[in-house]
This record gives sequence, structure tokens and C-alpha cells, in this order.
Amino acid sequence: MRYLLFIGFVLSLNIATAQFARKDTLRGSITPEREWWDLNYYHLDIKVDPDNKYISGKNTIRYKVLKKNQVLQIDLQKPLLIEKVVQDGKTLEFDSEGPAHFVKLTNAQNIGEFNEIVVHYSGKPKEAVRAPWDGGFSWKKDMNDKHFVATSCQGLGASVWWPNKDHMYDEVDSMLISVTFPKDLMNVSNGKLRKVEENGDWKTTHWFVANPINNYGVNVNIGDYVHYFEKYKGEKGSLDLDYWVLRDNLTKAKEQFKQTPMMMDAFEHWFGPYPFYEDGFKLVEVPYLGMEHQSSVTYGNQYQNGYLGRDLSGSGWGLKFDFIIIHEAGHEWFANNITYKDIADMWIHESFTAYSENLYLDYHFGIKASKDYVIGTRKNIQNDKPIIGPYGVNQRGSGDMYYKGANMLHTLRQLIEDDVLWREILRGLNKKYYHQTVTSKQIENYISQKSGKDLTAFFNQYLRSTKIPILEFERNGGKLRYRYTNVVDDFDMPVLGFSDGKPLWLFPAKNGEWKTEMLELNNSGFVVSRDFYIETKEIGQ
Repeated sequence: MRYLLFIGFVLSLNIATAQFARKDTLRGSITPEREWWDLNYYHLDIKVDPDNKYISGKNTIRYKVLKKNQVLQIDLQKPLLIEKVVQDGKTLEFDSEGPAHFVKLTNAQNIGEFNEIVVHYSGKPKEAVRAPWDGGFSWKKDMNDKHFVATSCQGLGASVWWPNKDHMYDEVDSMLISVTFPKDLMNVSNGKLRKVEENGDWKTTHWFVANPINNYGVNVNIGDYVHYFEKYKGEKGSLDLDYWVLRDNLTKAKEQFKQTPMMMDAFEHWFGPYPFYEDGFKLVEVPYLGMEHQSSVTYGNQYQNGYLGRDLSGSGWGLKFDFIIIHEAGHEWFANNITYKDIADMWIHESFTAYSENLYLDYHFGIKASKDYVIGTRKNIQNDKPIIGPYGVNQRGSGDMYYKGANMLHTLRQLIEDDVLWREILRGLNKKYYHQTVTSKQIENYISQKSGKDLTAFFNQYLRSTKIPILEFERNGGKLRYRYTNVVDDFDMPVLGFSDGKPLWLFPAKNGEWKTEMLELNNSGFVVSRDFYIETKEIGQ
């Protein structure tokens, strides 16, 4: 089960009350109408009509009763409408408050039993404005004027296009996705294709997801697709690698997607086995940049390296790989295997995955390439607000979760000072929290425990503040005085420096107290390793 009861996960409802509306807590908190039932299975069965930008259908929701309750919360966003909710053939009443719908169950809900409801709905779903960031349905046309349709909904919520329990803490154990669409096209969704049926002018695909999946990872992709595949010999055996691309792009795809096995080589090395062997791995072309939909990673990087042809690091190394293939596939480990319980902890997804880009470089091009790349991305850091956001209101933290988060992890690798252990930690995270939803504290505590270091202040510094540590130092003859400023309480991270080119570890005191080292310094002076995400200031210079 993906659903984990967790003790000590306290929602910041006082903050939510002060800064957010009730709709935010209904969307972002584990309400009483959510907590009493555990998701077991979805069967999403919908018809997509691209000509009219209209969808209709139903979602069957199976759940296990954890405690007594007769009201169940289902989420669906306007302008979509719930037509009816049925349990055991009986139509149920429900009250609606914005996107939250409170279904009044008439059957007794007995603890330990599995029950199900069927939610029928229809309408014109929100059209994506700037997918995937402002998502919904993308209703586009390809170069041959054929429909090219896709969904994307992270942050906005899967309830923007289908009814579900729209909170990340509880993932469904398995899922069947049945989609009906015009017969001259193809739909690609998550998992493995079970069956294709034709009925007049329409076609229906049935895709089955055998593993737990987060709501925003579920997707529909409809287009004039052609398909090719290969087998990858991975750590858990033979893995299906499937590629679905627009007909006219097949030749380009066969060349560009050669990076997929290279990605698997690097990430299975650093993170452990691909987490969804049973569902396979797919790259699916879409009319937007791309997204980490589980086992159905979407791709729109125009068959070029970099981020739409640009190197985000400025180092040159960002043009050695296709950003969307590497980054979005990295999310299979951090986002889809290990998933945040609350979007406030979105750094768990994005920091590790941004960091995975330079681990890919490390594996294929060496340590210097990886360092140049991740350090080069520091120019993109804003330090506008903390990386961790407010809990319980569906609010993410700063976009610095990407580049600052990656540099935090790169710094942590230096602190651990043992790449064998660092790799064991990354693989260990994916093994311990395999197919689970987690909190930031769980990840932080695991790394502290396995590294043998108390990293409380380290994580507070980089995740919960906007302060960048400043190492102040002054040279006086054979003495080097130094201290940290602009730090949180108890921050005393060791840092590697170089005195006349010779490595020297410094161990600053807590709370800004000065320390002194006796050194032999000449005109070449003292510098701090670039691998540590800190600033330095030499006093008197």
C-alpha cells in the first residue's frame, strides 16, 4: 500500500487560516472526509472528443475503510460537473464546496471492508494555458492538422480533468485507464496496454498500471502516433522501453532517444533499479515541453540536446544530453517512486532530480563535468523564499528547489566525503521508501542517520531559510581566523579550503564564534573549494 499512516505530520493550519482560504485547506489538507479511507483501485473510463474539447465518463473508486465515517470527499474542478455518484446501484447525494464534493454514503462503512463508488462526470475541462506549468488539457494539432491532445496537471491537481482523491498522501495501489477517442488516432497512457477496441468511428485503449501511482502522474496522450521499442537489460532483468512519437518524427526520435538506455545505465547505478519494471518505461511525444508522468514520461524538447537547445548551466555540459529525457526520467525515482505527502516538500522531487542531471554527467563524462554543470546552475538561484513551503494548503516553496536544491545535495556529497557511501544513501532512499509517500523530515533523518552526521542545521539552512552561509576570514601572518555569518542557529558545516594549494578542512564554530588555525600562508593565500554552496568574505581586503 502506498498509503502510510504517519505520526507527527502536523499540518500548519494556523498558517493556512491566516494566509489562505478554506478552499486551500480543502485541497491541501488531509480532511476528516479523506483520512478514514485508503485508496485501493481506480478504473478511469472516459471518452475524449477533441473536435468539441469535451470529455465524459466515470471513475470507479475502490477503497478500504480505516475508521467509521459516512461522508467521503471526492475532488473535481469546474467547469467539469459530477452528474451522479453511485454505490451498490444506489444514487447518492453529495454537497459541493468549490472543487470538493462530499458524498453521503448510505451503506454502513465497516472497518476493514473494501467498498467502491462510481463517479459519473462530464464537461469541457480547463484548457492548459502554458503546459505543463499551468496545465489542464492541451488541445493542439500536429503538422498534418491531426488532433494532438495531452494532459498535464502537477500542482493544479488531477481533479482538473478527472474525479479522484486529490491529495498526494494516499496513492492508489493500481489502476485501469480506459480512453475512447477518434479511431484514426492513438491514445497512450500509463502502464501496459491490455487491449484496443474499435467501435465505429471510435477506438478505446485499456492501459493497466500495476504499481502505485500519484494522481498527477496519470495521463492521456492522443495523437497520430507510431510506436517502436527496445529491451533494456537492467538490474531487475529485462525492461520494456517503448517510444510513441508523431509519425513524421520517427527518424529523429530513433536517433535522439538513444539517450534513454544511457539514462537507465546512470540512474540504476546511482539510484537503484528502475522502480516500475512491471509497467515498463515509455517516452511519449506531446505538444508541450514534457512531464514526469509515471511510466509514461512525456517529451516535447524538439529532438535536441539541452533545454530547448540551451545549456542551463552555461558550462557547455548541458548540451551533452537532452534535458527532458534525463530530467523527467529522473523523476521516476524521485517523484514517482518516492513521492511527497505534501507539495510543500516538493524539493524531494525537484532537488534530487535536478541533481540527477549532474549525476548523469558524472557517470558518462566524469566528475569534473558534473561539478562544472551543477555549479554553473548557481547563477539561476533567486533566494526569494524558502524551498519548503507552508503545509496543508497545496502550496509549494521557492523554485530554488531546483538549482539551490541540487547544489545543496552536491555540497552534501562533499561533506560525506565518501562516494561509495553517498551512492549507498541514494540507493537506500529508493529502497527504504520504495513506492511510498514521505515527508521532508523522513528524508532528512534518513540521510543524517546513514551518513553518521547531524544534518539538522544543514537542512534548516538550505531548505527553511533564504540565507546563504558567508565564511568570513582574515589572514594575519601564520594565522587564519574564520567564522560563519548569515546562518541559522547551530550551523557549523565543515568546509574544505586550500592553503597555498594544499587541502585544509575548516571546522567553524556555532553561532558565529571566531576560530583560529595556525597556517603557513604566502601570497597565494587561502580559497574555499567551489564545491561548497557558500559565499566567502576576506576581512580587510
